[in-house]
Amino acid sequence: MNTRRELDPELQHKVDWMIEELTGEFGSAFERSRIEEVVDDSVTRLLDTASVRQFVPLMAYRFTRERLLALVRTGKDAAGDHVDIVFVSLSGGGRGQIAAALTAMLCGDRVTVHSAGTHAGSVDPAVRTVIAELGVNPDEAFARPVTNEVLRAADVIVTMGHSVGMINLPAGVRHEDWRIGDPIGAPVDETRRVRDDIEYRVRHLLADLGIIQPEEAEPATAGQPAGVDRSELASS
Repeated sequence: MNTRRELDPELQHKVDWMIEELTGEFGSAFERSRIEEVVDDSVTRLLDTASVRQFVPLMAYRFTRERLLALVRTGKDAAGDHVDIVFVSLSGGGRGQIAAALTAMLCGDRVTVHSAGTHAGSVDPAVRTVIAELGVNPDEAFARPVTNEVLRAADVIVTMGHSVGMINLPAGVRHEDWRIGDPIGAPVDETRRVRDDIEYRVRHLLADLGIIQPEEAEPATAGQPAGVDRSELASS
């Protein structure tokens, strides 16, 4: 099925332009038909959850590009100390978004970071607020479904509690499960508490991976966030 036919002519034109752009970037690695296949699948997945259809082409472009880059990375040795981390939550618009924003803020280009949901929805408004407070543009955030391409390219997969359900963990990947409350629908103050909990864990993960210095493992607001069990972190 060609999903692009479900779009109005203006949106279809944007998606067709996107395919041309992606073919120009990835044409040496993939046949055009393969790029179109990933585009169509990305559009299909995002149409199921997008609240505003006009945003689908831009989200699909970014989503498809991430998937194609993951396909390129799969089976290749990472360059230098570069690490690929995937945060998987239930909706993809809450805990995973916060963890990805914190990781990007702390690491920059040293890490490729993804946020995905097993039942992807939209990004929660309070989550957008607490991401913006980090100095991260919340307009860059959108809920991505979990895809095999991204999982296979990962060095580390972090699931956000048992609520995410079962995912297919590739052989050899480092997996951690963080039992963290879901901020979806919560007030901003509660979402900030969840963010502090996630920041503590993200910093310790990055220090353990050697991406940040050990002294950077403690957040600037020193102290352990409520609900974080240090013994649980040590055994993760």
